[in-house]
Amino acid sequence: MDSTVVKIAPSILSADFARLGEEVRAIDRAGCDYVHVDVMDGHFVPNLTIGPGVVAAIRPYTDKPLDVHLMIAPADPYLEAFAAAGGDILTVHVEAGPHVHRSLQKIKSLGKRAGVSLNPGTPESTLLHLLDTVDLILVMTVNPGFGGQSFITSQLQKIRRIREMIGSRAIDLEVDGGINNETAGEVIAAGADVLVAGNAVFTGPDYGETIAGLRAAATSAQVRSRAYTA
Repeated sequence: MDSTVVKIAPSILSADFARLGEEVRAIDRAGCDYVHVDVMDGHFVPNLTIGPGVVAAIRPYTDKPLDVHLMIAPADPYLEAFAAAGGDILTVHVEAGPHVHRSLQKIKSLGKRAGVSLNPGTPESTLLHLLDTVDLILVMTVNPGFGGQSFITSQLQKIRRIREMIGSRAIDLEVDGGINNETAGEVIAAGADVLVAGNAVFTGPDYGETIAGLRAAATSAQVRSRAYTA
């Protein structure tokens, strides 16, 4: 990997919802690459967040890709609505339904990038027959449902194995959960290239400084990783 491919995707789950449009504009100007939108249904995960209407409302505030993480079950009935609302990447969980391949096909048919996510207890073997269908793989390094949780270190081995599975395919390997300047380096060294960060970005006074710090930590980890494997 080259350092230029590292992407930072702030999660608006940690933003000020009373000023959501302004918050999205602020992280855009601060240099984010994606805007990560956590959709939770209170069923698949123990929390309720936002729906297609909120995605449509924030769409005018940024030209950056809206990275919509659907922590809902079932997901299929809502794919068209989130696509129409302006989502650019729609990510579904392998655990959320019996026909994840069909879900990914539907996303592609809507002209969107298709993502698939794995919970911490789900093995990477579930991806084996999906690799030629997906544009993004999201590894959860916390159990989904709430922000501010601690990073689960056992997922680093999973990230390494998925990076090997991806090979030369043009697939983003995204990591979400407990990302900060320390863990950013660990997951990038393991093979990730997209970092989702909520509290780490939105609790600081300067979003640009925080995003730059995450990017610097990622770049440093890549340099060390290349030196180690050379």
